[in-house]
Amino acid sequence: MSKAVDTDDEAELPDLLVDPAERNRWLRFVEALLFASADPIDESELRRRVPEEINVRQLLADLAEHYAERGVVLTKSGTRWAFRTAVDLGPMLRHERAQRRKLSRAAIETLAIIAYHQPTTRAEIEEIRGVALSKGTIDTLLEAGWIAPRGRRETPGRPLQWGTTNAFLDHFGLDSVKELPGIEELRAAGLLDRRTGATSIAMQQEDLEDDEEEDEDIQLDFLPDTNDPDEGDKP
Repeated sequence: MSKAVDTDDEAELPDLLVDPAERNRWLRFVEALLFASADPIDESELRRRVPEEINVRQLLADLAEHYAERGVVLTKSGTRWAFRTAVDLGPMLRHERAQRRKLSRAAIETLAIIAYHQPTTRAEIEEIRGVALSKGTIDTLLEAGWIAPRGRRETPGRPLQWGTTNAFLDHFGLDSVKELPGIEELRAAGLLDRRTGATSIAMQQEDLEDDEEEDEDIQLDFLPDTNDPDEGDKP
C-alpha cells in the first residue's frame, strides 16, 4: 500500500524529471528576478511565476549556497527572499565625510544668548532677541550637541534652563565659557549694538531692513540643512 505524499513533501522532492538545461534557465530567471527587485520577494510569488514541475525552494537553496561566500548573499526573512550585502563587508562600504552646513541667524543668536547668560530659560532668550523662539531652533542646537538642559528654574512654572556643553567648548577651541570674548571685544567686533543694552545682539543694517532673510554666509559643521526655523517670526 503506497503512502500519499503531501504537498509540502512534494515541494522538497528534487527535479529529477526536469531537463538540467531547463532547470538552469529557471534558476537564472529567479536570480535575475531577485536582483531586479527593490523589495524582498515572497516565495509564493516566485512559485506563481515558475512552472509547477520546478522546485522553487530548491532553486533558492542552490542560489543561497552559491552566494554564501560572495559579496552579496541571498537572505530569507519569513517567506521573503532578497539579495543583501554580506554582513562582514558592511563596515568597509561605509563612507563618511564631514559636510559643512548652514546655521541660521536665529540659531546663532540663540546660541550666543545661552553661552553668555547660561543657565537661561526660553522666555529670557525670547526677551533678549525680541521675537518668539521656534522649537526648531532649540532642536538644531541640541542635534549639534552644543546645548543641553540645565535643570529647572525655581520660579512659577519651573521653566527649563539651557546651557552650553563640552562639545560647544571643543568646537570653538575654548577651555571654559570664561574664555568667551568680553563685552568690549564684542562691541569692537560689531557684534553688540552700542546704542542698546549689552545683552542686545546686533545685526547688520541689511538684516534690520529684511529680518526674514537668512544669513547664508555663516557656515558651521555637523548641523542639518534647514531653513531658518524662525523665518516669519515677527517682534
